[in-house]
Amino acid sequence: MEFFNIKRDIPFMSYARVTTMISLVTFILAVAALSIKHLNLGVDFTGGTVMEINYPHPAEVPKVRDTLTQIGLHDAAVQTFGTSHDILVRLPVKPELSSAKLSEKVFQALSASDSSAKLQRVEFVGPQVGKELYENGALALLVVCLGIMAYLAIRFEWRFAVAAIIANMHDIVIILGCFAFFQWEFSLTVLAGVLAILGYSVNESVVVFDRIRENFRKMRKASVPEIIDNAITRTMSRTIITHSMTQLMVLAMLFLGGEALHYFALALTIGIIFGIYSSVLVASPIVLWLGVSREQFIKPEKKEGEEAEALP
Repeated sequence: MEFFNIKRDIPFMSYARVTTMISLVTFILAVAALSIKHLNLGVDFTGGTVMEINYPHPAEVPKVRDTLTQIGLHDAAVQTFGTSHDILVRLPVKPELSSAKLSEKVFQALSASDSSAKLQRVEFVGPQVGKELYENGALALLVVCLGIMAYLAIRFEWRFAVAAIIANMHDIVIILGCFAFFQWEFSLTVLAGVLAILGYSVNESVVVFDRIRENFRKMRKASVPEIIDNAITRTMSRTIITHSMTQLMVLAMLFLGGEALHYFALALTIGIIFGIYSSVLVASPIVLWLGVSREQFIKPEKKEGEEAEALP
């Protein structure tokens, strides 16, 4: 079913130089933000104290934040946890205070503000654990990228694998660049969002690549740019519907999911927007410039003389 029936092929490849320049500039800006400002790593990666507080009534998160700000903990992260009666407080490492004294100071302040507060648990995430999480996260990204390249190289051929991984890296670097530029907290949930975008973005590229391969067999007299333009145009209806529905769900998490899901949804939102862009206007031009041709998918027809010689 096509809700958006586009009758004429849109000449995407004629704008390839412009869109590639836009991508290149955006990519360089993201790398610059990462190099200069670096990621604002959360307690998961840097180490710190995690406290779970329970209230007999729905917790007032803004009031808790104000209480922590009053005792000098401006960088504390507060979010609801599980139910509206439980909150999770994440505190970065304070060199002047031990984890035990820091948690005691926080609980005393919260108890003074609301005597019904109950301390459920206190955990300390050491810097070594945070470093291991950081390294494992980077390793997970690398393994996913290699897996995607191997899959596309087997399913299509190496040009598609290279194009897809460049397009995916483009999306990931831009997400990380946005988090570095605005100094949004980069936590394990955001890393999960980045990994999800890797899979999501490559799915869109595979749909377009499938149509390109199909067109090479059907459109015998068309040029390669015309084949790619037709492939992208024919998938536009699906792209609009799929991404619109996905984005609606992510926006619901972004605006209604609370602090726990906010940065996760933000990473997904940036990834979905740039994922559409890169699948259409980054991956396809790269495939074209790498020299994809009809001969790579269709075996040359044997002439009558050659067939006769081949017979015993």
